Amino acid sequence: MSSIRRKKTVLGYAGVYYLYMNMLKARTPRSVWMKNWMSDKTKFGHLPLLQELRTNNPEDFINYLRIDGTTFDHLLSLIGPLIQKEDTVMRECIPPEQRLLATLTYLASGMSYQRLKFSTAISAPSLCEIIPETCAALYQVLKKDYLTVSNIL
Repeated sequence: MSSIRRKKTVLGYAGVYYLYMNMLKARTPRSVWMKNWMSDKTKFGHLPLLQELRTNNPEDFINYLRIDGTTFDHLLSLIGPLIQKEDTVMRECIPPEQRLLATLTYLASGMSYQRLKFSTAISAPSLCEIIPETCAALYQVLKKDYLTVSNIL
């Protein structure tokens, strides 16, 4: 086999491999906009459970989120306006309380977004946006009082 023919064969195989890899990466179209169990957050999310724990078992509330109810309310009052979104024609927004709960649960437990979506009834892609936004808001609000850095130079 000549070297030119060998090069053409190698390029042909590389092209087939490239097309095959792109075919594997092709995303399948979504079959539904939102899964049914995620649409009813009051029934399947952790918000009703945490409200129950907060009123009847404050120790368990602290154990779950690593903060007490008063501190939670204080944090919510500080960052609520920063993380509040507006409802659209397509769907209702995720309220600040649920955003903060999801973030604190993530920080306290270290769960992956894929696992956290089952306890919060919030999709993993939404959690990928909510948690960094909420952490940024917490940092913005708390940095002047709790995260002072001394200037050594």
